[in-house]
Amino acid sequence: MPSVAVKLYSVFFKFLLKHRLQNRIQSPPEESSPFGVTSRPEESTAAVNPSFTDGVSTKDIHIDPFTSLSVRIFLPESALIAPEPDSKPKARTTGTGSAQVDTVNHKLNQHPSRRYSYGTAGTQAKEEHRRNSYGCSNDVEGGAVVYRGYSPLSNNSRKLPVMLQFHGGGWVSGSNNSVANDFFCRRIAKVCDVIVVAVGYRLAPENRYPAAFEDGLKVLNWLGKQANLAECSKSMGSARVGGNAEFKKTDVHRHIVDTFGASMVEPWLAAHGDPSRCVLLGVSCGANIADYVARKAVEAGKLLDPVKVVAQVLMYPFFIGSVPTRSEIKLANSYFFDKAMCILAWKLFLPEEEFSLDHPAANPLVPDRGPPLKLMPPTLTVVAEHDWMRDRAIAYSEELRKVNVDAPVLEYKDAVHEFATLDMLLKTPQAQACAEDIAIWVKKYISLRGHEFSY
Repeated sequence: MPSVAVKLYSVFFKFLLKHRLQNRIQSPPEESSPFGVTSRPEESTAAVNPSFTDGVSTKDIHIDPFTSLSVRIFLPESALIAPEPDSKPKARTTGTGSAQVDTVNHKLNQHPSRRYSYGTAGTQAKEEHRRNSYGCSNDVEGGAVVYRGYSPLSNNSRKLPVMLQFHGGGWVSGSNNSVANDFFCRRIAKVCDVIVVAVGYRLAPENRYPAAFEDGLKVLNWLGKQANLAECSKSMGSARVGGNAEFKKTDVHRHIVDTFGASMVEPWLAAHGDPSRCVLLGVSCGANIADYVARKAVEAGKLLDPVKVVAQVLMYPFFIGSVPTRSEIKLANSYFFDKAMCILAWKLFLPEEEFSLDHPAANPLVPDRGPPLKLMPPTLTVVAEHDWMRDRAIAYSEELRKVNVDAPVLEYKDAVHEFATLDMLLKTPQAQACAEDIAIWVKKYISLRGHEFSY
């Protein structure tokens, strides 16, 4: 059973959540704005940090001028270290800044090598603020390395998979820059060795279905656009050099710009992102968005090139249905998110004329919910023993396995809904173990070596 502290916090959490949901339902309906909101005033947020704090640097980008849609990029420091073909770590003892490099190597060697899919954890660091072969502009501010960007002419920077992450919050709360989500995404970026793009989708009731789903798909398309713009920018730089034109140092950082003179190329993704190895990870209602985006990616096919969704992770998805499952009956009053409150959240999310517990956004088992399940990407489902939504998530996974999709289920004993992402539970051993379990499975599909069973 969950601890006494978890039970007490659950009572307090449910009281506040129910109060907020009822207030939003009872408040007079306002004319919805397409711009929308992506966070609530009561949400504790983590500031963006361009320095590699705890091995991860972050950047916020507002990617759609017509809505509040934004992303927070989590770039792991391992992206700045070139992969080594050797299996043994090499220690650097000579050269400029050797003391600093030795410190970096020491920190890297503290991490288990199982967390890195592209070489060993302790690889040879680059010289002086990692400036050399990447053409990047790194500075030291307050003792921390601040990563500025990249050179379009650089073609030997390390490419990492990209993971789109969709936060939870029952459609009406949560944000991609909350303290809890920031901590979770940092952890995932490090253990999976990926660039995490946390999506700040529009919240209900200001923006009801399908706004959040459309935002998720829009970010996937934006990722493909970034990859194509980066290639164009690189081609322009190569043509300038190859054509014997006068080459200036400032041309190294020349990007394709929009009509207002701002760079359209996101340098972190252009230098280090590999969209052909894209993973979707959704938490609670974010898992519903991830599953929708995966289905749309399957329908789009090669139209999304070079983006390819190779796997998805559904963490305690926010599924429901009109015919209750066994867990929905037995655990209806479970911890943190009971069934009655979740139905209120669905009423705030779905338009009144479309409200149904068997809506395709709510129930993954309704018929004629395209595309065919056999075309879906490999899907890992994480469920908790004391979560009333558990059985429907397991049933969806079983349907995927029936058509030969790799769709395992990880069920955690004595766990509650959002046990690995809720603020007070993030630092528990169970939450850490969940992140590592996700990393082990995901690396089967993002590793350049094909399979990652050598831990």
